[in-house]
Amino acid sequence: MNSFNAVRVKEQEDQIIYGVEEVNVDQLSEGDVLIKVAYSSINYKDMLAVQKNTGVIRDYPMTPGIDLSGTVVSSSDARFNEGQEVIVTGFALGMSHTGGFSEYARVPAEWIVPLPKNLSLKDAMVFGTAGFTAALSIHALQQNGMDLAKDPEILVTGSTGGVGSIALQILSKMGFQNISALVRKEHQEEVAKSLGATNVVFADDLGELKKPLNKTRFDYVLDTVGGDVASVLIPQISYGGSMSMCGNAGGLQITTTVLPFILRGVNLLGIDSVNVPIENRGPIWDKMANDWNITQTTLVNEIALSELAETIDAIKNGQHLGRTIVKL
Repeated sequence: MNSFNAVRVKEQEDQIIYGVEEVNVDQLSEGDVLIKVAYSSINYKDMLAVQKNTGVIRDYPMTPGIDLSGTVVSSSDARFNEGQEVIVTGFALGMSHTGGFSEYARVPAEWIVPLPKNLSLKDAMVFGTAGFTAALSIHALQQNGMDLAKDPEILVTGSTGGVGSIALQILSKMGFQNISALVRKEHQEEVAKSLGATNVVFADDLGELKKPLNKTRFDYVLDTVGGDVASVLIPQISYGGSMSMCGNAGGLQITTTVLPFILRGVNLLGIDSVNVPIENRGPIWDKMANDWNITQTTLVNEIALSELAETIDAIKNGQHLGRTIVKL
């Protein structure tokens, strides 16, 4: 292997530029395992990685791509063998460690999850980081009482984006009957319902944050956006209910009081998909490969590495629907 293609992000004259270049193995970050990448996926953080002053990438040049699936080429760690199919998501991948937007990647063995049975390399990235985050969110809500037998009212925000679209599908496949999808635009209503939403709520209909406690509307909220949306929803969660939080596209700040938490026992559940201990990842991926496998019905677009910029722009402008995977 003399050279191969990878996306490189660079700082040039106080500007951030990126594009596909020919690189070699010596330009990959250090690691125990060399992987021939089959697929990566495009996530909100990947869009941030090619913008200036977002904090995702601090040292240049760098290859972005916060997840990948592929086949082991070589390994100095006995846990992985040549030809084995694997998944890598999170940790420092695509941030301070060369990532998945490359035909080859080299990573520490401690970051790798063996590809579960019943999941292809392509399906693994149809899920990708977004799907892993959605599954972690649903698991956390289940651990805090979200039970099919109780027929709860569930709301998913950012419902046509990467995390939200997969969350809707998993919840629908699990059999939940009262799944509301939060949307902003009329054309998203049909998409959300096709993904499994039984009801659609427009952002303008959420009301305003006027009282510490409002009339309860939802038992569980899977929030992907944060900011004002999360702030308005917390006072609308019913007694003993929970909100999982995994994103900040709507803003970093939330405004609330202690009253929802001390008078209604509301739980706020932070979801981090980056540094989940490796021993906790396998069981979640096994659920995604089996009972929660929705890859055959997921809204997905497959592109080549050279087509990355168009999708990045769509995400930046709030025009991206579903999942986009990159075939390497």
